This record gives sequence, C-alpha cells and structure tokens, in this order.
Amino acid sequence: MPVPGPRQRTALLPSAAGPANGAPESARPAQGEPAPRDAALGEAARPQDGADTLPDPAHTPGPAAPGTTGHGLTLLVIGEDPTSSVPEMSDGQGHKVRVRTARNLTEAQRLLTDDVHCVLLDLAAMPGGREAREAGDRESRPEAGETVAPDELEPLRAVLRLAPRHAVLALTAEADAERGAEAVRVGAQDYLSRDQLDGAVLSRVVRYAVERKRADLAQRQLTESRLRAQENARLERGLLPTPLLEGSDLRFAARYRPGRSRALLGGDFYDTVRTPDGTVHAMIGDVCGHGPDEAALGVELRIAWRALTFAGLCGDELLSTLQQVLENERDNDEIFATLCTVDIAPDGRSAGVCLAGHPAPLLARAGRPPRLLPYESGGPALGLLPRARWPRHQIALGGSWSLLMYTDGMIEGRVGDGSQRLGQDGMVDLVAARMAAGLRGEALLDAAVTEVRDLNGGELTDDLAVLLLDRGGAWG
Repeated sequence: MPVPGPRQRTALLPSAAGPANGAPESARPAQGEPAPRDAALGEAARPQDGADTLPDPAHTPGPAAPGTTGHGLTLLVIGEDPTSSVPEMSDGQGHKVRVRTARNLTEAQRLLTDDVHCVLLDLAAMPGGREAREAGDRESRPEAGETVAPDELEPLRAVLRLAPRHAVLALTAEADAERGAEAVRVGAQDYLSRDQLDGAVLSRVVRYAVERKRADLAQRQLTESRLRAQENARLERGLLPTPLLEGSDLRFAARYRPGRSRALLGGDFYDTVRTPDGTVHAMIGDVCGHGPDEAALGVELRIAWRALTFAGLCGDELLSTLQQVLENERDNDEIFATLCTVDIAPDGRSAGVCLAGHPAPLLARAGRPPRLLPYESGGPALGLLPRARWPRHQIALGGSWSLLMYTDGMIEGRVGDGSQRLGQDGMVDLVAARMAAGLRGEALLDAAVTEVRDLNGGELTDDLAVLLLDRGGAWG
C-alpha cells in the first residue's frame, strides 16, 4: 500500500481539533491519500464559530532566532496522534501557547522553523516505546537502575540533531521514569509522563525548558568566547614576543592595534634579538590577509626568523630561507608576506637593512629631521618570485638616533572624510611634529598611533604594528 507523504497541516488546540471543510489546499489530502486522522473525527472535531486556529506555518512571517518572538510560545508536538494528548495552555503572560503537530520526523523537519520555541516528542508513541505503553506491564519496561536500550531513544537523538537550538521535551508512558531520565541524559531539557499531562504542568515545563535552553546556549557562547580569547592570547604571544636585548644599550618600544573588523589578530608580526657577537637584529612583517590562518603563518615566520638569526643567517640568505618556509606553510600560492629586517652593528653606529616589499623604516638622528631610508634597492615580497634576491643596504646611524619600523596599517589610514591616505610622507610629518614637541620613546609611539587613528575618524580597518629602537639622547 503506498504511504502518503508528509503534509503541512494547520495545527489546532484540542478545543478545535481538525481542519474544517474549508481548509486550505495545503491542508487537504492529495487525491488517493487517506484523510488525516483528525479529519476522521467528524463534525465534533471541526472548529466551532470563534474557535482559534493557527496560521499555516508555510505562510508565517520570516524566521527569527528561537525564543525571540514576542507573542507567546510555539510548541511542536511529534507523535503518532499528537493532538489527542495536548491540553490547552497559556504561556504565563496571557497568551495561548501555539501548537503545531507532526506525526513523524519528516513532517517535523518541515515544521521546525525558527519561531518554534520547544519540541515535545512522544517517546511512548515512537518505535520501541509504543509496545511498552500498550502492554501496560512492567515486563516490557526497564527495571529500576536499568539502562534504556539505545535504539529506543534514536527518535530523540534525531530530533536533537534537527533542533540543536530548540528546547526539547520527552513525553513518556505512565510511570516510565527510566526512559525519561535517560532522555534527559541524552540531551532533552526535561521529561514528563502522560499521567502528568495537564495544561498547567505542561505550560510550566515548556517555559522552564525554553529558559533552560536559552541559558545553555548563552553558557555555550560564553565558553566559546573564552576559548577564542585564549586563542587570541596565544596568537598574540606568538606574534608580539618579548625582545631579547640583554647586554645592549638600545631601548625598545612597540605598539600593536588589530583592525576593528576582526576577532583574531591579523598577520602583522615583529621581533628583536641580540646575538652573541653583540649585533641587534630587528624585523617587522605582514602576511597578506587578516584571518587566523594568516596570524598563524605570521607566528611561524617570526619564530623561523628568530631561529635562523641565532643560527647566523642574515640578509639575502635569511630571507631566501624564510621564503621557503612561507611556501611550504601557506594554504595557497596567492599568500605572500612583506618583511623588513635590520641588523645593527655592536657599536650601534651602522646597520644593514633588507626590504622584501615592505615600507622603508624612518630614521631620526640627533639634530636632524626624521627621514625615510632608501627603498629603491629592496626586493619583492616573500612568496611572489621563486628565485628572488634581497640586497642588504648599509646605512650610517651615528651616535644618537631613533629607528621606527612599521606595517602598512600605519600609513594606509584615511585623512578626514575623503579618500586621501596618510601615506609615508604624512607619517613622517606626523612623527616629526611629535618629536619637535619633545616626545620620545613610548610617549612618541602612543601619540603617533593615536593621531593616525584620529585622522582616520575611528579605528583603522587594517592591523597596525610599530617598533621603535633608540640609542643615546634621541630617546630623551
């Protein structure tokens, strides 16, 4: 015998059981299908004048998050004959609880929209529970302390998979507490038996289940937020390390601001170390993109740079090896990274600079205005050309100086409401004005970063990292 497919039905409270003769086409059986169970109840099952009927779920307003509707609760009942056991209920605020009914999980899946607050699953009417209910004897029910067979709760597991954000209640046969307790262990918010099924009890249990589910979801979101914060902290420790400058007379300061649109740090990274020969090595870089994968790649590049630097690599040899690291670790061939490395001689009076597609550092020497170091002789960003070369440019620093290294977030912010960018020249003027006002070191970085943000009219859309190394009186 052919089995009729699931139909969308207008759900009625028990006082108005089945669809009237004038029900919409979606509620009528197709030709050749048996009439719905509640249609067979005859005239007594049809709504009287003034009886409440609920709108067809297929024509309700657009979905909202579960539990956010402001006009009472909606209950979806799943069972062989769901309307026969659901009393009329109130939500405690004077609204009737709206009831939808489904005879199987296929029909329930279609009716389970976001405006449903709670699902009531009749376990006694499901396979594995119907026999216990009809037999009415203890031999077919689990003994005290006995575990319910897993297959008897498979319908509940299916509902929990279909409705992970909805409250779920289990309805059991009379005195079948073992199955109810096992249902709660599996994931239902609560259970009740048929002998407890009156309007006041069911209304209270539904409301409690909805609030309990909301609390569970809020706790889960809080836990996920804490885990993300821990991940952010781990990434931050990897991207923004403590400099290793013991024994050096150089002073170090750094600032980092993530872009406003991201929960995780982006791909900006920096590091500073002093090798046993007294040379101070500093670098700053930026992986294209802003997600956790880019941040993780930035951590890998920074750690690789530190290890290779302590191993004695410098200049082109160091950058070539870092490019191999990037090529092996990146997700796709379009990922690249810009980098600026500086190695400062042990006497602090000269340095070698390598640029890999990165903005040139800013140098301020005592008695002279700040200026950008030459960048024409730099090489491409890491990951763009397989056999690229990065020449090392030697510069004189003098006895007293400050060296500012930064990522493009420092220069790509807007100036005012137009499309004009700050740019490197604007940054040089900004830093020069702050140094002329007597700011140095930490105070200089704070003032510069704050002004860049203010000129942009709010938080920057790109990550910003700034590193300042200083020797002698330039620090102030």
